[in-house]
Amino acid sequence: MGFNCGIVGLPNVGKSTLFNALTQTAAAQAANYPFCTIEPNVGRVAVPDPRLDELVRIGKSQKEIPTQLEFVDIAGLVRGASKGEGLGNQFLANIREVDAIVHVLRCFEDGDITHVEGSVDPVRDAETIETELMLADLDSLERRIVPLEKKAKNGDKDAKAQVDIMTPLLAVLREGKPARVVKFDDEEERRILRTLGLMTSKPVLYACNVDEASAATGNAFSKRVEEFAAKEGNSAVIISAAIEAEVAMLGSEEEKKEFLEALGLEETGLTRVIRAGHDLLHLITFFTVGPKEARAWTLVKGLKAPQAAGVIHTDFERGFIRAETIAYADFVACNGEAGAKEAGKMRLEGKEYVVNDGDIFHFLFNV
Repeated sequence: MGFNCGIVGLPNVGKSTLFNALTQTAAAQAANYPFCTIEPNVGRVAVPDPRLDELVRIGKSQKEIPTQLEFVDIAGLVRGASKGEGLGNQFLANIREVDAIVHVLRCFEDGDITHVEGSVDPVRDAETIETELMLADLDSLERRIVPLEKKAKNGDKDAKAQVDIMTPLLAVLREGKPARVVKFDDEEERRILRTLGLMTSKPVLYACNVDEASAATGNAFSKRVEEFAAKEGNSAVIISAAIEAEVAMLGSEEEKKEFLEALGLEETGLTRVIRAGHDLLHLITFFTVGPKEARAWTLVKGLKAPQAAGVIHTDFERGFIRAETIAYADFVACNGEAGAKEAGKMRLEGKEYVVNDGDIFHFLFNV
């Protein structure tokens, strides 16, 4: 089960520098001119989770396998992208394919790095990108709804269901609001929404790219973004792409730790971005632990034990019988599976069990 976040923003805000640090590669070219990234670059990164280290220790596992999150570096958008300005149409298509958006905003002054709008104003930049995405979504829906309305009038039930979803979305987009403000409770409605590929229906995380001196506490620019994000119901994280690039080049974890401590940082900004991206997609983590490996797995919050089994292998879901389940806290407190069994902390859960973050499973199945 793959989940990905698209890294978007105006040119020269630090997107590719951030992506390079995320993947610790130089696959995405970082240069001081617009459109230096021509094709979307894709990288998978481990989701930091100290619980996995503890499970490896207790389970005496030979190998540790973290869960991963995919990031897609999408070339810079500019004002007018919805009408094809810059390399607009190509990159709008790339954004439609991701599950969530990490919007990088420039929150630093630097006379040596040009800004496509001529000045630094991260809230303006955020609104520029959001406007382009809303205009593209509006155009897409307006073109698609007309033939569907004709089919719906002729009794086509599928067409009517789509029109019923599109109508309130069109209303909010015409008011200058993103599609995500419309909430659908029914799973079938949410399924139809996903098929529409609306960019403004995707969850958004703002990454405030600050200068090195502001990495620990932020600055006036990032504070404005945090206030803006809060009003929208979105989140914002502070990151210094320049620092992250330096950290990524260091060899050992000890060197990285010392470098961060010298700057007054407890963890990298990338760790916060990855963790926030995980939360943005409403993902939780469950574990499997054995002598060969301790492994973290990703699941959408609210799904049940058979779906968790299916993340490991489709046969596990198809032939699901039950799941031997231990909560993470109980596994640690009882020093492993044997202790948890003795203490009565291992539970047998069936098909209706809703998975909790941190659950440790052993699935029983029959195919």
